[in-house]
Amino acid sequence: MQPQAANNPPLQFWGLSSLRLQGYNTDMLQILLTALVALVFVWILGPLVIPLLKRLKPDKTDRDILPEPAPQSSKKKKEPPPKPPAPTLGGVMVLLSVAIVTLIFGLDGMEFTLPALVAMLAFGVLGFVDDFLRVRDPDEIGLSGGAMLITEIVFAAIIAIWAYRSPMIGSELYLPISGGEWNIGFWYVPLVMIIVLAEVNAAHLSDGMDGLVTSVSVVYSIGQLGILAAMASFANQNGRFLLGDNLAGGAIFAAAVAGAGIGFLRYNTYPARVQPGSSGSLAFGSAVAMLAILSRSILLLPLMSFCLLASIGSIVLQAISKTREGGKKLFRAAPIHRHYELTGHPPSQIVSMYTILTAAICALCLLPYFQ
Repeated sequence: MQPQAANNPPLQFWGLSSLRLQGYNTDMLQILLTALVALVFVWILGPLVIPLLKRLKPDKTDRDILPEPAPQSSKKKKEPPPKPPAPTLGGVMVLLSVAIVTLIFGLDGMEFTLPALVAMLAFGVLGFVDDFLRVRDPDEIGLSGGAMLITEIVFAAIIAIWAYRSPMIGSELYLPISGGEWNIGFWYVPLVMIIVLAEVNAAHLSDGMDGLVTSVSVVYSIGQLGILAAMASFANQNGRFLLGDNLAGGAIFAAAVAGAGIGFLRYNTYPARVQPGSSGSLAFGSAVAMLAILSRSILLLPLMSFCLLASIGSIVLQAISKTREGGKKLFRAAPIHRHYELTGHPPSQIVSMYTILTAAICALCLLPYFQ
């Protein structure tokens, strides 16, 4: 039986801070319970919230793009029946679950969990306003692009300044190969702003295909959970218990995002009964960025979130290709997952490949933390 170590604080479960479970690593048990409770919470919310969302207005986006028609033949092929539209605003279920579960289980590391949760809620509320205006407007027009961008820049600047001034984060980046640190000074602020804006908008562009942004965000969160848990253990071994508690709190936030995402996949996989919408995609994107900031793994972020950033990259490449002589497009459609859909790949196959690729990359990125 393992003795109760300093790096295994009492399990906090609905205020029972004095509870000690002999023989258990209470940090890992707390993380596991966080994910499970978040998952169950979203499962319970689904039958209650989805009928309410359907009453607002069904989603009429072009998420069901069919392959380009083949040359006409003498025999007509039978068209598959159209998929019923799915309502948006499903991200509110994820936001509620993550908020409640993080506040229940993440009290020990609130210097990390509270800013991460506030950032996720802020972007989620921004997306909620956009979704609500869109579903209530006959022309499906939400917030203007300028208003969205200005608000995102303000949120990103607040996050960057907070992280820069935090004594437990600062301007030092973790170097995964050497294991050292790189202090980039005040350049950290614009770098973090770019990262937050890129991840939030990449997730937003990935919304619409059943389960895509949710699946990739879940796998990424699990990878960051492993990184934060390893960093917390290392900090406790070196006597930095305050940092260790907050890193463990970051792992709890990652577990809440992963658990809520898995629960949401119950209703978001193909054929989806509900879409995350702007509220869910902006929230997932901000969570992706915040987890990289908390773990100081910003240099690994382009790899770990490659499948999300591919949405922005493909749009940039598409725009560049149109300026070439002849104006021939590089892809049939952008973002790139729409290109794959137009080439005949079913959405479920595209989502599976995105998820597998993200899992493989995140597993490789975990290796330096277990040296």
